[in-house]
Amino acid sequence: MRPRKACLLVLLLALAQLLAAASAQGTDEDSSNRENAIEDEEEEEDEDDEEEEDLEVKEENGVLVLNDANFDNFVADKDTVLLEFYAPWCGHCKQFAPEYEKIASVLKDNDPPIAVAKIDATSASMLASRFDVSGYPTIKILKKGQAVDYEGSRTQEEIVAKVREVSQPNWTPPPEVTLVLTKENFDEVVNDADIILVEFYAPWCGHCKKLAPEYEKAAKELSKRSPPIPLAKVDATAETDLAKRFDVSGYPTLKIFRKGKPFDYNGPREKYGIVDYMIEQSGPPSKEIPALKQVQDFLKDGDDVIIIGVFNGESDPSYQQYQDAANNLREDYKFHHTFSTEIAKFLKVSPGKLVVMQPEKFQSKYEPRSNVMDIQGSTEGSAIKDYVVKHALPLVGHRKTSSDAKRYSKRPLVVVYYSVDFSFDYRAATQFWRNKVLEVAKDFPEYTFAIADEEDYATEVKDLGLSESGEDVNAAILDESGKKFAMEPEEFDSDTLREFVTAFKKGKLKPVIKSQPVPKNNKGPVKVVVGKTFDSIVMDPKKDVLIELYAPWCGHCKQLEPVYTSLAKKYKGQKGLVIAKMDATANDVTSDRYKVEGFPTIYFAPSGDKKNPIKFEGGDRDLEHLSKFVEEHATKLSRTKEEL
Repeated sequence: MRPRKACLLVLLLALAQLLAAASAQGTDEDSSNRENAIEDEEEEEDEDDEEEEDLEVKEENGVLVLNDANFDNFVADKDTVLLEFYAPWCGHCKQFAPEYEKIASVLKDNDPPIAVAKIDATSASMLASRFDVSGYPTIKILKKGQAVDYEGSRTQEEIVAKVREVSQPNWTPPPEVTLVLTKENFDEVVNDADIILVEFYAPWCGHCKKLAPEYEKAAKELSKRSPPIPLAKVDATAETDLAKRFDVSGYPTLKIFRKGKPFDYNGPREKYGIVDYMIEQSGPPSKEIPALKQVQDFLKDGDDVIIIGVFNGESDPSYQQYQDAANNLREDYKFHHTFSTEIAKFLKVSPGKLVVMQPEKFQSKYEPRSNVMDIQGSTEGSAIKDYVVKHALPLVGHRKTSSDAKRYSKRPLVVVYYSVDFSFDYRAATQFWRNKVLEVAKDFPEYTFAIADEEDYATEVKDLGLSESGEDVNAAILDESGKKFAMEPEEFDSDTLREFVTAFKKGKLKPVIKSQPVPKNNKGPVKVVVGKTFDSIVMDPKKDVLIELYAPWCGHCKQLEPVYTSLAKKYKGQKGLVIAKMDATANDVTSDRYKVEGFPTIYFAPSGDKKNPIKFEGGDRDLEHLSKFVEEHATKLSRTKEEL
C-alpha cells in the first residue's frame, strides 16, 4: 500500500507544478499583452505628437517655418505671405538668412502685419514641386493663395517695397507680356513679325503649366531688346484650326515664325535658355564670306563640313530659298554664302549653286571633292535641307560627343574607337587607322561609318564590354532597334572589320546588353526589369505591361515611387497586367520604340502590339490619372462583380 500512496503523492505534486506553470505563463502572456498594448498606445501617441509637431507653425529668429503638413492650413486665411524656399546646404541661402530675418522684423511691424515664412524645399518636396522650385533661394509672394514670382534683388529695401505693393487691397497682377493669339489675330501678328516664338498649349497640360512662368519671364526680358522679340501663345484646345494647320500633336509645341514661315523650336524651356536661344535665332542664319582666303583656310584647317551658297546678290531669288533652308538647320550646321566671283571661280561653280564639301583631312579618293546643287527661285527649302543632310558627313567622319549626336543618329552606325587626335604630331597615326576603315566603308554605302576617340566615349566603350579588351583599336555597330554589337577583341585591320560588318549584315552577331543582375526575388507589387529581362517581361506578347523608366537620382521619380507602388497594389490581382519599372541609367532598353526622353518616362505596352507602346504624358502622375491611363489602354483587364 505504501508504494501506491507514494506514487499518487508524486503524481499530485507534478500536476500541481504543471497548473502553477500554466498559470504563470498565462500571467506572463497577460503581462506581455498589456505591455504590447501600452507600447502600441505610446507609439500612437508619439505619432500623434509628431503630426501635431508638423502642424505646429514654429518661429526661428522671427521667420515662420512652414512644411508640407502645415502650409495650407496656415496660409488659408492670409491675404499676403512672403515665402522663401531654401536648401540647408545652399551658400546663397545662408548668406541671405540675416537679411531675410530683418525683412521679417520690418513686415511684422507693418499695418496690418505681413507673415514672412521659409520652407526647406529639400524636405517639403510636395510644396517645392507645387511651386516649381528649381533653384535656391526662390522667393515668392503669396497673394490670396496665388503665387507671384519675385524677380528683384535680394535686399531688404526692394523686397519689403514689393511685398507692400502686392499687399495693397487694389493690387492686381500686371498684364502678361506674352501675346494671346486666336484665329482672328494670328496671321496679322505672325506675318508682320521678323521673328516671333509661339507656344501652342493645352490648359490642362502639366508641362505647359510648368513652362508658363518661365515663358512669361522670357517674354518680359526679350521685350526690352531693341528691336524686341515677341513671344505669343495659342490655346490649341480652343483654336483647333490653328493647331491643325501647324500639325500640333502634343503639348506644349513651340514654333518660331519668320514673316509667317514656321520653323521648329529646339531650344531650352527655362527663362535664360529661351532668351539666349531666341537672340541667337534672331541673327542671320548664314554668314557672308567676302574673301577667298577664308574658304582656303576652311579647307586646310577646318574641322567640320563646309556649306557655301554662291549667289549674284541678296536680291537673287535663290538666295532667299537658301536662307530659309539655313534657318531650319542653323543649330546643326554652319552656313555661309558669297557674292564673290573669285570664290565662285575657285569652287568651279556659277551663281545659284550650293556647294557642300569636306575639309582636306576628311577627303578621300573614294568620294568626290565637293557636292554641288543647283538652286532656283522655285527650289523648295526642304530639298536644300535634304541635300545638306545627305552630304554633310564624309565617308568616314569623326564622331564627337558635343555636337555630332544628331548627325550620327542614322543607323546602322559602325564606330571604330581609338585615340583620335588630328593635331600635327598625331595626325598621321589617326589617319592610318581611319584609312583602314575607309577601305571597308566604301563597300557598305548603306551603313554610316565613323571614328571616335575612346576617351570621349569611355562610357559607351565600357557598356560594350571593350574597355578591358587590351586592344588599341575596337569596333562596334549600333543598329536601328537600339541594339549594340561589339567586335571580338583582336588585332585591328581592314579584313577583321570587313568580317565583322559582313557577319552583322548576315544576322550572325549577338547583341551586347547593359544590364544589372536579374533579381533573385521579384515578387513585389512592382516588377523589377533589367536589361536582360526587358524582352521577356515588357515585350511579352501575352500581357499588358506598364513600364516606368527611371533614374535613381531623379527627384520626380522618387516622388512617384509611393504612388506607383499603390498603383501596382491596386491591380495586383490582374494576372494579365504587369506594373514594372527599370533603372534606365544602368540597363539598356532593347527596343527603340521605348525612347527615354527624360525621367520618369512611362509607357503602356499592350498585349499583342508591343511595337506601338502608348506614352503617358500630359496628365498628373497621381493614382487617379495613372489608373485612368491603365484602364483606358488595357486589353487584359478583368472586372469584378462590384465594378460591373
